Amino acid sequence: MKEFNALVVDPVGLHARPATVAVNAASKFKSEIKLSYKGRSVNMKSIMGVMSLGIPTQSEITISAEGEDAEAAVQTIEEVLKTQKVIA
Repeated sequence: MKEFNALVVDPVGLHARPATVAVNAASKFKSEIKLSYKGRSVNMKSIMGVMSLGIPTQSEITISAEGEDAEAAVQTIEEVLKTQKVIA
């Protein structure tokens, strides 16, 4: 299993536009990918799941992946969230 922790720095938190981009990126991988926040985990490939967490700014999140392409999945999602300026 591969994972990384990040701090959400977007003033609005993890909102719909960057969440959609991240979900689309996650959906390209075969691995099971999870987004965790405050003890809750959701499928990173589900926009409804991601949005249900209501992640505000200055929140610690964890992205984890398990499967054959887990490392590439985690790296890609981290890059996408940085490009969208959601995490630092």
